[in-house]
Amino acid sequence: MPEFERTFRTIYRVVARIPEGTVATYGQIAGIAGVGPRQVGQALKALPAGTRCPWHRVINARGTVSIRTGAAKAHLVQERLLEAEGVTFVNGKVDLDVYRWHADL
Repeated sequence: MPEFERTFRTIYRVVARIPEGTVATYGQIAGIAGVGPRQVGQALKALPAGTRCPWHRVINARGTVSIRTGAAKAHLVQERLLEAEGVTFVNGKVDLDVYRWHADL
């Protein structure tokens, strides 16, 4: 298996642990997985449509949903999925003190 596939699988296993109604940052996932935040973004971008991996629970360190190039309005889908889980946005931002996942390493 190529190294990038192993890395992506590691990232997906970490993301799969984020509980419903909470969020994690790219940097937080990267730290747990032992990779860089950009690799987390690349891995999530590579997920196939209809995946069960809760990709929508990963947001940026500012508490906002990152806009994706080439994916018109995907950020709105992500916001709606989080809101359906009870995550609240105020002026487009999630309060990380309230909704951040505290991983038990």
